[in-house]
Amino acid sequence: MTYTKIGFIGLGLIGGSIAKTIKEKYPQITMIGIASREHTVQAAYQDGVISNETMIPLSEFADCDIIFLCGPVKVNVDYLRQLRPLLRKDCIITDVGSVKEDITQAVNELQLSHQFIGGHPMTGSEASGYEHSRAFLLENAYYILTVTSTFDQERLHGFDEFIRSLGALTLIMSPQKHDFATACISHLPHIIAASLVNFASQADYEDETLKTIAAGGFRDITRIASSSPVMWQHICTTNKKEILHAYTLYQQSLSDFISSITDDEEEKIISLFTSAKDYRDNLPLRKNGVLPCAYEFYLDVADEAGAIATIATTLAANGISIKNIGIVHNREFEQGVLRIELYDQASMEAAEAVLAKHYTIHK
Repeated sequence: MTYTKIGFIGLGLIGGSIAKTIKEKYPQITMIGIASREHTVQAAYQDGVISNETMIPLSEFADCDIIFLCGPVKVNVDYLRQLRPLLRKDCIITDVGSVKEDITQAVNELQLSHQFIGGHPMTGSEASGYEHSRAFLLENAYYILTVTSTFDQERLHGFDEFIRSLGALTLIMSPQKHDFATACISHLPHIIAASLVNFASQADYEDETLKTIAAGGFRDITRIASSSPVMWQHICTTNKKEILHAYTLYQQSLSDFISSITDDEEEKIISLFTSAKDYRDNLPLRKNGVLPCAYEFYLDVADEAGAIATIATTLAANGISIKNIGIVHNREFEQGVLRIELYDQASMEAAEAVLAKHYTIHK
């Protein structure tokens, strides 16, 4: 199917990135959008992404072929109700939320199951907002599509092809399977990361010893705790059942570790760590997934004035933008003394190739 007009309700990190990708791949498609802030709409217009310069009424979305709902889960449900009387019968309405139960229930109540395709692009970063959106965010990212069993398969196939044409890797499943899967590998890990940070904060000494020595391991497993608190409030309240289900299963896994330590079961301890290592080592590293990737590497360099400036200048001269760079003073688990983080896989590989000529790279 050929799409000629697409609407966006929400132009944050994910909505803005999808819109930018569509504009890059299909410049002939007309796109409109609204957001919670007027300046976001203006920024998207100035970038040439959408055709409206200011906020527009929902009635403008009546002739859209596709409408992307890109707000928090509960906000998406509210907009779905407002859009119901305006929709063309052949319009596909989709969302990008990480929880499907609430919106699927609303879709059924509104008798929209024949034109709603749940969507969850499993990509992103700790940053939020349109200013952080980018056209290549979907590249090689898993994008889950959820539909009811009665949804027209030809229509689903057309939308699936469209999403894959944006560079994403689609997976089709039921809303229930999606919510449990994301509870296990996204929602619960975010909760655990946040709880570990709060634990360290509460257990710290007055001289902030824990904060001072927190380095590689602690930083890596708690990086996702920097995500939007409001977004995670929405996720926890809307996917409560599956998060609690996942937590119950996780408690048993954690109890196995604690009991083996308590009972001095050395063989069991090594078995538990070995099975975790084997599974972890077989994950598709640096392929975009539900947890944001870190495109980073380390290299050996003298901890002296001018070291960082030299490397930054070298990368800039080769057209490579740096997301973050700094000397690692506490080198727990890190082989190199300088950590460099890039924005994407291509930039990381280019930076490694340039710097490997003069430095030792550690991945």
